[in-house]
Amino acid sequence: MAVITITTDNFEKEVLQADKPVLVDFWASWCGPCKMVSPMVDQIAEEHDDFIVGKVNVDEQPDIAQKYGIMSIPTLMVFKNGEVTNKQVGAVPKDRIVALVD
Repeated sequence: MAVITITTDNFEKEVLQADKPVLVDFWASWCGPCKMVSPMVDQIAEEHDDFIVGKVNVDEQPDIAQKYGIMSIPTLMVFKNGEVTNKQVGAVPKDRIVALVD
């Protein structure tokens, strides 16, 4: 499944009302560690259909970043039934990203 671009317009539908867990990558184009994590997040999205993968550009969607207290990027959050169930700040290996959802 492809990565979904998350915006304020679709956040509620795609993340909070999703019928599967959602892994959300909070990132920015100028962030070096985000550039390391991004290809892994893309691969995870292609390899897993048991959860949804989305990305939030914090520069373009500051309201979402503020609501969830994003202070450092990359930040990866897992949402289940509209609630944050796991969080990882900083670049980590692919297997650690997948483990956040399990």
